[in-house]
Amino acid sequence: MPELPYAKRLSPEVAARVLPKIAAAYNDGNSIRIIAARTGRSYGFTHRLLSECPDVTLRGRGGDNRTRTKKRAT
Repeated sequence: MPELPYAKRLSPEVAARVLPKIAAAYNDGNSIRIIAARTGRSYGFTHRLLSECPDVTLRGRGGDNRTRTKKRAT
């Protein structure tokens, strides 16, 4: 995974060169946060880059998404 300069604009050429590697890492199961940490960029930058990529379908958020059941009065 290439380490990118933080808080500097990337030229379209650099972004086009890096995007397939980032997309492949995401499609292999890595999270956006892990990819952001490895590249040295922010979560938002990485998310935006992946959302603009036609080869990537973003996964839903993880974690516990069950609703709490209410106790019935007996």
